[in-house]
Amino acid sequence: MILCDYHVHTRFCDGKDEPERVVQAALALGMTRLGFSAHSYVPFEAGGCLTPESTPDYRAELLRLREKYRGKLEILIGIEQDLDSPPPSEPWDYTIGSVHYLRFDREYVSVDDRPELLTDAARRYCGGDMLSICEAYYARVACVAEQTRCDLIGHFDLITKFQERAPLFDERHPRYIAAWRKAADLLLHSGLPFEVNTGAMSRGYRSTPYPAPEILQYLSDRGAKFVLSSDSHSAGTLCFDFEAQEERLRAMNIPIRTIL
Repeated sequence: MILCDYHVHTRFCDGKDEPERVVQAALALGMTRLGFSAHSYVPFEAGGCLTPESTPDYRAELLRLREKYRGKLEILIGIEQDLDSPPPSEPWDYTIGSVHYLRFDREYVSVDDRPELLTDAARRYCGGDMLSICEAYYARVACVAEQTRCDLIGHFDLITKFQERAPLFDERHPRYIAAWRKAADLLLHSGLPFEVNTGAMSRGYRSTPYPAPEILQYLSDRGAKFVLSSDSHSAGTLCFDFEAQEERLRAMNIPIRTIL
């Protein structure tokens, strides 16, 4: 079983637990490598991400834990760098590049907060056309490698978070497929690994990880590399469903990297 996890949040952003509690949970699981990845500061976000004031505290606490648990667990200090964040001001061990917002005029709309935000944005900016929302999302995703200079591409199809509960659009529609394929093709040129992210599963939104199986297969057929991540927001969801997902990916002949 894979015993490393690079996408982990704590109370320094929108996570539930203190970093040391997460470290102790990692040790109880027998993990070998734990990467913390707080959400980067975005100026228009009132909460749920680092701030210029809290960023040094985040680094200091993780440096303390790295030293305290040296020899027991390898601790990496990373960041989930949002497309809309200022360039990093700190030397992170690694960066996850992600898109969490759409931009219309001067308004930012969260992709994964509430489905009503997406349908409202479609009504106000796209004539009610949800496929236009999807196209706008994937146009932003296509830029994530270049603009964030990340080491790992985060939750590629986050726009589908609410699809299993109440579908907002048709994932089989040619426009939707064309949108994600265009973004995928551009990101494949970067050579960066993509997440297989179980975070929406642990929170009850999805029964499969990001990306969707057909996207995963498309990327794999074109030589993409993958890293299994939990997008954990509490100590209890580290390495969530990793064993089953590792088995599924092995059956699909898709190898998983354990080192970024």
